[in-house]
Amino acid sequence: MSQSPRPKPNPSREKPSVSLRARALRLLARREHTRLELKRKLAAHAVEAGELENLLDELTARGWLAEARVAEQVIHTRRRRFGSRRIREELLARGVAEEVVAAALPQLKEGELDAARAIWRRKFKGPPGNRTEHARQVRFLQGRGFAMDTILKVIRTSGADDEDT
Repeated sequence: MSQSPRPKPNPSREKPSVSLRARALRLLARREHTRLELKRKLAAHAVEAGELENLLDELTARGWLAEARVAEQVIHTRRRRFGSRRIREELLARGVAEEVVAAALPQLKEGELDAARAIWRRKFKGPPGNRTEHARQVRFLQGRGFAMDTILKVIRTSGADDEDT
């Protein structure tokens, strides 16, 4: 069986260049982005210096670019796996303003103990038997972004909760 030769690409059929606005809207359609994230992703495609800033200002004015929605989305998706410290650091790294993060922190702190307890139960089958195991459980929860007082409450009350259920 002989293969027919592939047709050569036609230079007149090249993809048309996508506008900066279309790229931004395509990114925002997938998920919420902060101004900083969009700026990083679109910077290479901007032709003029002020073009990107003007587009970002327009998207913000129309309500299509909102850091509060980014914060809500991150909190909602990360809440079941991480503590408030880790989520706070992620929000700041993504470019969410400190004021928006500070406004979201009370919502995070509300369920901190329950979230830590649920994560601890999924990972560990029972209270630590010795100091080494205790340290390992503490390090795990610290890595997940929980405060030390929350971690100690979870580990201390773990045996009592398990006996009641």
